[in-house]
Amino acid sequence: MRRKVVLYNPRCVFWTMPLSLVAIGSALDRAHTDVILVDGRLESDPIAALLRRLDGGTVCVGITVLTGAPIRDALAATRAVRAAHPELPIVWGGWHPSLFPTECLEEAGVTATVTGQGEETFREMVARFEEGRGLDGLGGCAHRRDGGAVAVESKRDLRGLDSFPPHDYELIAVERYFAAKGRRQLDYISSQGCRFRCTFCADPYVYERGWTGISAPRMGEELERLWRSHGFDDLNFQDETYFTHRPRVTGVCEEILRRGLRFTWAATMRADQGVRLDEREWALCKTSGLRRVMVGVESGSQAMMDWMKKDIRLEQVFETAERMVRHGVAGIFPFIVGFPDEPDESVEATLAVIKRLRRMSPDFEVSVYFYQPYPGSPIAELVWQRGYSKPQTLAEWASFDYVGSRGSWVTDEKWERVQRFKFYQHHAFGRRRRLAALPLRWLAKVRVTADAYGIPIEKFIVETLRPEQALS
Repeated sequence: MRRKVVLYNPRCVFWTMPLSLVAIGSALDRAHTDVILVDGRLESDPIAALLRRLDGGTVCVGITVLTGAPIRDALAATRAVRAAHPELPIVWGGWHPSLFPTECLEEAGVTATVTGQGEETFREMVARFEEGRGLDGLGGCAHRRDGGAVAVESKRDLRGLDSFPPHDYELIAVERYFAAKGRRQLDYISSQGCRFRCTFCADPYVYERGWTGISAPRMGEELERLWRSHGFDDLNFQDETYFTHRPRVTGVCEEILRRGLRFTWAATMRADQGVRLDEREWALCKTSGLRRVMVGVESGSQAMMDWMKKDIRLEQVFETAERMVRHGVAGIFPFIVGFPDEPDESVEATLAVIKRLRRMSPDFEVSVYFYQPYPGSPIAELVWQRGYSKPQTLAEWASFDYVGSRGSWVTDEKWERVQRFKFYQHHAFGRRRRLAALPLRWLAKVRVTADAYGIPIEKFIVETLRPEQALS
C-alpha cells in the first residue's frame, strides 16, 4: 500500500482555492507519497468525506486553520479523526497556528503545529512520521513530546519560492471552484510575506517583514501551462503585496504578452507602489490584462495612518487612483474605522476620502470595516493590555468576528452612522444597469451629498429583502 497524506480545508464562506494546502502538498515527495486534498466547502458531509480517505497507509492529516469560524470545523474534523484513528498524527498549519502554536496544542487531538512558511517544515515532518521518529529539533513547528510536554522549536528563515516545486492544481477540482465562483477565475500565489510594518496586521509578526516571490520567467511558464490546462479567463493573485518588486511585475506582464496568454488579472497594491510605477509600466500592466487592483488605504486621516505605521501619504492614494482612472483599471479600497482612541474627526475624514474616491470612477469600490484586534499585531496587544476581552480558548476564537463586529469602545451612534454611510455610498455610486435600481441610486446620492442618514427606510427595506451574508 502506498503511503499517503490527507489534507483538509475547513468550511468557510469564501470560494478562493485552498492554495496553502496545494503548496504543501506539491512540496512533498510525490514519487513515494500520494496526496489527497479534501475541501469541506465542496462536501455535503465534510467529516464523512475526510474519514473515507483515511486508511492504514495514511501517514498524517494536515489541516489549515484560519482565525474565526473555520476553527469550529477544524476542531470537528480533528476530533472525528482522533476518535477513528487514535494514533494518527494530526498537524495544524495556517494563520491561527502561526500566531498561537502552543495554544492550538491544547486541543488533545492536535499532534503538532506548523508556523509561517510550511512547505519545508511539513515535508520534513511527514518524513519523520513515516520513519517513526519524533519532532525534536525540527524547525518551524511546535509539538507535544511523550508525556505531554510542549516543545516550541526555532523559527525557520523564509525560503525563496523558486526553490519549491510548482503548485500542482491537479490536487483540487478546479472546475468545481469555477462553478462555485460563477466564473472561470483561477487563484494563484506568486509571493509570500510583506516587507511593511502596519501595526494592525499580523504579517510582520508571522513573516518578520520578509518577502519572497517567484521569478518572472518561471511564472510565465506556470501561467501558460495552467491557462492551457484549465482555460481560465481571469487570474486572481492572492499575494499580500503583489507589486512589491517592480521589475518582477513588468517581467510577468512581458511573459504574458510574449506567450500570447489571454486573460485578465487582479492583484494587491500599496499606494506608494502605484506612484512608483511610471506611465509606461501602468500601460504595460493594462495591456497584459490588469483589470483591478486592491489598494489598502485604511484611513482618511494622515494622523491615523502615521499612528498605524502605514507608511503612505494620502496624496499617494489619490495619485495612484488618478493613474488607475487614466489606464482604465478598476479598484477596491479597503478602510478601517473604530480604532481605539480614534477621534470622530478621523472617522469623518475617512468618510470624506471614500466619497472622493468613489466620485473618481464608477469602477471604484470601497469596503469599510470596524477595527477588531486581530492577533499578532501591536494594536491588538495594546487593546488587550487595556483590558479588552481576548478569546482564551479555540472555541472562543471560533466565534471571533473580525469583519462584522466592533470593539466595545465604539459607541452605538458611531456604529450606526458608519453602517448607514456604507449602505448609501454603495448604492449612490458605481455602475447600475437595472432600471429598478435607479430610484434607490437617486435617493442614495441625495443622502450622501447632504450627509443625511436619518430614518433609513430604504436601508431597512433592502436589508430585509436581501440580508447580508456573514463573512466570518
